[in-house]
Amino acid sequence: MNRVNVECKNCKKIFDKETRRCNEGIKMGWNFYCSIKCRYQYKTIAKNYKCFNSKCNNVIKRAPCDIPLSGRCFCSNSCSAKVNNLTRKSIWPKKFCANKNCGKEIKRSNKYCSAKCQWTVNSVSNEEYREIIIERIKEFYKINERIPFKQEMWGIYNAVKKTFGTWNKAIIATGFKPNPVKFANKYIAIDGHKCDSLAEKVIDDWLSERKIKHETKVPYNYHRMTADFKIGNSFVEFFGLQGEVESYDRIVKEKEAFCKENNLKLIKLYPSDLFPDNKLDIIFYQGLARRPGVQVSSL
Repeated sequence: MNRVNVECKNCKKIFDKETRRCNEGIKMGWNFYCSIKCRYQYKTIAKNYKCFNSKCNNVIKRAPCDIPLSGRCFCSNSCSAKVNNLTRKSIWPKKFCANKNCGKEIKRSNKYCSAKCQWTVNSVSNEEYREIIIERIKEFYKINERIPFKQEMWGIYNAVKKTFGTWNKAIIATGFKPNPVKFANKYIAIDGHKCDSLAEKVIDDWLSERKIKHETKVPYNYHRMTADFKIGNSFVEFFGLQGEVESYDRIVKEKEAFCKENNLKLIKLYPSDLFPDNKLDIIFYQGLARRPGVQVSSL
């Protein structure tokens, strides 16, 4: 049986080994040892290694069996991250700003290099805004069989002001007749009361359907101001333009202050109480329950 001389990896001693075993070891990348003791010492006794991070001068002890196949030894997780992250970044493909006219290289987590480029790509022209707004209004009408109030079309009101100037102009451009904003038109409730707006008609009809006695346009204790409705001793106001017109807001504050000073019951209603969901059942029951002169059993 042929034998050849090989060197012990640990003690450097020359010893002979079967040729077939030697060839197999070379093929598999194995080390050769003259004894079990040498093999144990080489694999377990720690040796000094320099941290693979070129910016770190630390010397560390590692057992040969703890050395990874890459041969990279690090003194800490921090050094390992610094080197390995750079290696990964060099492998990753470069990413560029989504604005085709920019071409700047950016971080992989970003899509645009700046807010300006993002605005340039995503901005919509006035003509495109017109089409979007008109389609939104038509879609609302198709579903609800009425034109929307501006409070119901969240997200496009600022675009409406910029593109059309006013909400009513947008409604007209869509081909519909706008809701009365400044109470130019009159509505007739089912009990014959004249109402200044569609919302007031909805409230009046709601009260009539439940046979709740009510009055309209009632003065506040002979004051020049009038309430939209009066139910028993309670006044009801629909504040449809609050926050939209300064003069209207002043009147609202005057009415609230007057009711507070004179200990008058005031039930306040807003567009969100009627549209898109009617919440009058809850509001009136809470506001009228146990009030003298009012029957709420039908609510």
